[in-house]
Amino acid sequence: MLKASDLPDTLPVFPLPGALLLPRSRLPLHLFEPRYLQMLDDTLKTSHRLIGMIQPNPRPGGENTLHSIGCAGRVTQFSETEDGRYMITLGGISRFRVNTEVSGFTPYRRCEVDWTGFERDLGRAETDVDFNREQFLALLQRLFEHRNMSTDWDTLKEAEDELLINSLSMLLDFAPEDKQALLEAPSLTTRRETLVTLMEFAMRSGDGEEKWQ
Repeated sequence: MLKASDLPDTLPVFPLPGALLLPRSRLPLHLFEPRYLQMLDDTLKTSHRLIGMIQPNPRPGGENTLHSIGCAGRVTQFSETEDGRYMITLGGISRFRVNTEVSGFTPYRRCEVDWTGFERDLGRAETDVDFNREQFLALLQRLFEHRNMSTDWDTLKEAEDELLINSLSMLLDFAPEDKQALLEAPSLTTRRETLVTLMEFAMRSGDGEEKWQ
């Protein structure tokens, strides 16, 4: 378990639209671009082994900017394929705020970051005291039926609050801006309320299909 004093001032960042990592959650990634293979190689040489997942925030004119808040994950597993690609797993550690992007000689992007305000990310799993699981799962079941999806309902019923809410936030295919809203939610209760709103909107809109990433 990393402590606040272990967190670095500068992070390599992986801008990936729609990919969401949350504290105490796991995100599998497939790396094949040379710049990200280099990023992994450099990251594994550090003591913290952290990579910052962040949403791109493109602006008019094509400027390739980033959202101000991302989440750092520690490389917990990695394996190399025969053709030189890597399958890795990031374990979510803490959210961060971008101070500035660092100019340098690495082919991947790096940012100076601030961890202030996200101290609870390093603590124990959150609970949602107002969570009505039966009502929530009924809504989720309607969404799945609406989108012709299936899942292991017994597992969902038994999952802890944080695991259930965060896993659905990460796996359901919402728009990048919606993913950002889920990331920035200040508490598990707020994230659950945001998730419910997104699921209800998905069923009302009828546009596109929700799917597992």
